Amino acid sequence: MNEKFQNRYRIPSNRLRGWDYSGNGHYFVTIVTAGRENLFGDIQNGEMILNEMGQIVYDEFFKSFEIRNELFLGAFVLMPNHLHTIVMLDKPHCKIVETSDGNEEMHGNKIVETHGRASLPTTSTFQRKPQSISSFVAGFKSSTVLRIDEWIDSNGLHLKKYNRLNPLWQANYHDHIIRNEKEYKNIEQYIEANPSNWGSDTLNGIPVQPNNSIM
Repeated sequence: MNEKFQNRYRIPSNRLRGWDYSGNGHYFVTIVTAGRENLFGDIQNGEMILNEMGQIVYDEFFKSFEIRNELFLGAFVLMPNHLHTIVMLDKPHCKIVETSDGNEEMHGNKIVETHGRASLPTTSTFQRKPQSISSFVAGFKSSTVLRIDEWIDSNGLHLKKYNRLNPLWQANYHDHIIRNEKEYKNIEQYIEANPSNWGSDTLNGIPVQPNNSIM
């Protein structure tokens, strides 16, 4: 499964031209720490063990779904330096069209997919829209930085706070539009197996430095 996803994260742009990321659909989302630095804990015996910073990120991730009625969570894993998740965007005012044969079809300007969502192409210029995948990621990143900086202050820790000059997350993120049930199941299995495959993970990054211990 790792081979299927190799080299999918280092690409010039992860925006699919003409795709409306505020349209209903299922999305495989990966968010990575700046410099791939391992900040959120360790993998032990194939299991992710969160440290305090990782627990903050974990909690803020689930809060994102509590405050956003249009989002639904599929599979999710938080790793030492990244997270993988399947996010389902389902807004009532977006038209949903289903097919019965599992093949994509074009209906006017809509790409129609089998297991659920009509994906709505618009223009090639990407703009962040409310109730979109990009607004979800931006809000999640912002809340984690705020909470972690508060945690650093409240505990009097000798850690650099996070800002534009010392980012917590990579500026961008990776997403992939899930087009059918088979693809959904493959990605779901990949996410669930991520901790046990950490040793060979292409995102296995920079260990946290001893003077920045956050356990």
